[in-house]
Amino acid sequence: MNPTAAPLKQITLIGVGLIGGSFVLDLKRLGLAEKVVGIDLNRENLERALERRVVDEAFAEICEKSVGGADLVLVATPVSTLPAICRALKPFLKADALVSDVGSTKLSAIAAFREHLPEHLPNCIAAHPIAGSDRHGALAAQFGLFQGKKLVITPHGAEHSDGLARIEALWQAVGAQAFRLDAAEHDAVFAAVSHMPHLVAFAFVHEIFDHPDGQTYLKFAASGFRDFTRIASGHPAIWADICMANRDSLRGLIGGMRRQLDTLDGILDSGDKAALYRYFEEAKQTRDAWLKEQ
Repeated sequence: MNPTAAPLKQITLIGVGLIGGSFVLDLKRLGLAEKVVGIDLNRENLERALERRVVDEAFAEICEKSVGGADLVLVATPVSTLPAICRALKPFLKADALVSDVGSTKLSAIAAFREHLPEHLPNCIAAHPIAGSDRHGALAAQFGLFQGKKLVITPHGAEHSDGLARIEALWQAVGAQAFRLDAAEHDAVFAAVSHMPHLVAFAFVHEIFDHPDGQTYLKFAASGFRDFTRIASGHPAIWADICMANRDSLRGLIGGMRRQLDTLDGILDSGDKAALYRYFEEAKQTRDAWLKEQ
């Protein structure tokens, strides 16, 4: 076994849901986590986590008992909560404990680490596993979620190399392919390929909701509507946090989307079927080429 993937005596998971829960399930099955302590504000969710053995102990707060023995604290809560969580963690962390997150905006994560855990910054690793579902909570946790998926680490420059390598190795152990990106580049990339698609899906569903005949439209909606709008079933609190944290990148993309819609409107207005065909064909070729690389 790679020494950087040696078993951890205790992982404290803050926010017991799909991502963090699936990660610790796999680590426990692999023998890489001896004990998992879960922290969650939702007591019912903690009960489900205990029943499914996602966690071994459960707490409703950050305290000495829940954090003091942790070799790794993994924060898997909405990105806006990270600053307050870091402040709460500070008195209880062991000197060598690693702190990492799973959020999809990394500039905000690194800012929270720098501001609220400055003495612990060398042990703070900003990470983003690229996997998900419209399900949430402890009942969504599953084995094998990260097999063949990407894991992006965004170094802030002050990390201990062994801690960064250990976090990377743990994600690789559960099947993820590890990559490293600059935090600003990460946020721009995921605004385009993840956050903006969610905004568009939410907006399109809202267009139907706001339309006076929307309920009639929904009666006849089928697979095309279902497939296009699936991600609009994502948790509103999670996606509101993500989009506000990455709003600068998103506003630029919204401008680009307006221009694309204006282009389509112009083509439809002119009745230029050949131009519409070319527009669709370019999009189809782009998506088909991407699918072949998956």
